[in-house]
Amino acid sequence: MKNKVIQLGVLGVFLLMFSCGNAQEKEKGKKPPTFSELLEKMDKNEDGKLSKDEIEGPLKDNFDAVDTDEDGFITEEEMKNAPKPERPKRN
Repeated sequence: MKNKVIQLGVLGVFLLMFSCGNAQEKEKGKKPPTFSELLEKMDKNEDGKLSKDEIEGPLKDNFDAVDTDEDGFITEEEMKNAPKPERPKRN
């Protein structure tokens, strides 16, 4: 009986470690969306540009840094040249 409990405990720990590691791998391989994907999701007026009113998330927080010509829109060219976000530092 003790042997079965130990085996189940080891199996549980292994499954937990596997699932946590698998989740981290998914995050590592996650790439930012392309400009086309952003347009498809956020370009409400379908003008091929993204205004501050249309976007959300971290891009909205950094809008002014990406909108280099200060026309109030983010174009594909500006997205290509946008500064890369800083990665969170590990503890």
